[in-house]
Amino acid sequence: MSFKLTYSTMFDPPAELHANFDSAVARALAKLGGRHPLHIGGEEREAARYFVKTNPADCQQVLGEFPAASAAQAAEAVRAAVGAWPGWKRTSPARRAQLLRRVAGLIEERVYDIAAALTLEVGKNRMEALGEAQETADFFSLYAEQFERHGGFDRPLPDDPLSTHVSHNRSVLKPYGPWAVIAPFNFPLALAGGPVAAALVTGNTVIVKGATATPWAGRLLADCVRDAGLPPGVFNYLSGPGDVLGAALVADPAVAGVTFTGSHEVGMRIARALQGPPFPRPCIAEMGGKNACIVTSAADLERAATGIVRSAFGMGGQKCSALSRLYVHEKVADALIDRLLTQTESIRIGDPTRREHWLGPVTTRAAYDNYARYVAMLRDGDAGLLTGGEELEDGALGRGFFVSPTIAEAPLGHALWSEEMFLPILLVHRVSSNEEAMALMNRSALGLTAGFYGGTGEVDWFLENAEAGVTYVNRPQGATTGAWPGYQAFGGWKGSGSTGKAIGSFYYLPQYMREQSQTVVE
Repeated sequence: MSFKLTYSTMFDPPAELHANFDSAVARALAKLGGRHPLHIGGEEREAARYFVKTNPADCQQVLGEFPAASAAQAAEAVRAAVGAWPGWKRTSPARRAQLLRRVAGLIEERVYDIAAALTLEVGKNRMEALGEAQETADFFSLYAEQFERHGGFDRPLPDDPLSTHVSHNRSVLKPYGPWAVIAPFNFPLALAGGPVAAALVTGNTVIVKGATATPWAGRLLADCVRDAGLPPGVFNYLSGPGDVLGAALVADPAVAGVTFTGSHEVGMRIARALQGPPFPRPCIAEMGGKNACIVTSAADLERAATGIVRSAFGMGGQKCSALSRLYVHEKVADALIDRLLTQTESIRIGDPTRREHWLGPVTTRAAYDNYARYVAMLRDGDAGLLTGGEELEDGALGRGFFVSPTIAEAPLGHALWSEEMFLPILLVHRVSSNEEAMALMNRSALGLTAGFYGGTGEVDWFLENAEAGVTYVNRPQGATTGAWPGYQAFGGWKGSGSTGKAIGSFYYLPQYMREQSQTVVE
């Protein structure tokens, strides 16, 4: 197909895409229930204990049995990565890039089957699932291209100004060593695959731990990396509880660095741990967001409503970039809210494998229970529920974790203005000025994404003052969501990120390397 799938183009795909996805779902359903191994040291490995993963859209449907790896197996994976590192770091940059492109090619060949699994496992609709699978392939291609374009980050410097000798100088970035990647449940393929690709192309070896809620995606990534022909031990895949495996990986002194995506609390705990003995180790942590959007009196309200609904409720609000806080000028608030209610109440909810359903279930029982708790907090806290607020239990919906998209006007003192809910709940507040909206937006301790709808004369003001790592202006495809490798960098300020550098940016790969200054005198 000539169609280029990104999160910006996913709203009008060709018919061929839907036909291919439906075929992949049928293939996936025919093979459910199998037992899946770990991948350590180039071998498929069994675990002593397995757990059952079910479909969040139908909790009676078993997707498969997945390994709950032990701390001992985590240590074994680290040893395999340690053993493979000398050979991998000596592998030429061209060869490493070639292997990464081979991984990208395999993901693209399997993109429909991988997306079908993501829909069944995570509960995202077909376009979100296909988007994540293709995004992962693009990460492998992008990082291979970037590493080559930067010459492997090996830079000649001027010779020393000596008259008696020739003194050559260089700055060389070199890999750290075995690198742990701890992935989240909401983008279990892309937010494992992206850091894996970055670590591998820069010469590190990898141990990736998938989220317990979504282990299938990590296994499918491991299949692609394995089949691409990387040397044994260069890539290792684990699944199991974070309090066992994540803790073991962070505590292992042979782990040279960690990339983590998840909550602020856990990310900060990992970052602090890596600053301890025997010496500081790098931590690349993306730690969520409490993302806001400002709508001024000069905004195109139809465009704003479309982008707001897509960002607040896409994938059930389970994106770290999801829109959670809306500050709208009082002059246009009623008109905008009317549009939001019309669009929100027209969302079709149900089995996400079906084309007609835009919104599937939330992914976990914990999220489902949290939804009920947050709605109760809104009702008890003098918030006005404008739409939603219900767990959906009629018919087939009662077998899954389905909830209704919710919009509420809440007092500014309400606790949910500062809590990352990770659910399809949008809080709205009316403001009397743009400056008031900006002050409220920047009040959050998190600063991942921010959106804006307003006049052309207001754009520079917004970009100058927004305290967020990713900003979107007048974007109908999503008020605060939709970054794609090679098009938008993605990373947070303040409590949303530990490095100030963004995924997919010019500055991302050097984080996986350390600098060595080399002076050689002839």
